[in-house]
Amino acid sequence: MQEKKATGFFLEIFIIVAVLSTLSAIAIPRVGQMIHKAEATSQESELHNIQTAVIEMLCDSTTGTLEPVGPTDDMSEVRTSDTPPLVLADYLLGLDGGSLNTGCNYTFAADGTVTQVLP
Repeated sequence: MQEKKATGFFLEIFIIVAVLSTLSAIAIPRVGQMIHKAEATSQESELHNIQTAVIEMLCDSTTGTLEPVGPTDDMSEVRTSDTPPLVLADYLLGLDGGSLNTGCNYTFAADGTVTQVLP
């Protein structure tokens, strides 16, 4: 009788392992795809936020031009040609120490064009 219980127990364990293996084989690639998509969305969002901040900074500027910079991830380096210059880091809320979170670098042209340099 005890042999049947042990056999039944091992059979249950085998079935559980087989089901979990099948689920993980399906889920793991999906999780990787979701992470990649989230990173791409985050990079797009960050670029949009920087472009919006640059437009706002240029509207506040008397000269309407930037000192060309790039590639950089330090938004405190991006300044207008005004005296005293306006700094982009002041226009980006929640920026920790002037650096960004996605790992991208950006180049800034004098006319305010922002180009994202992906890692």
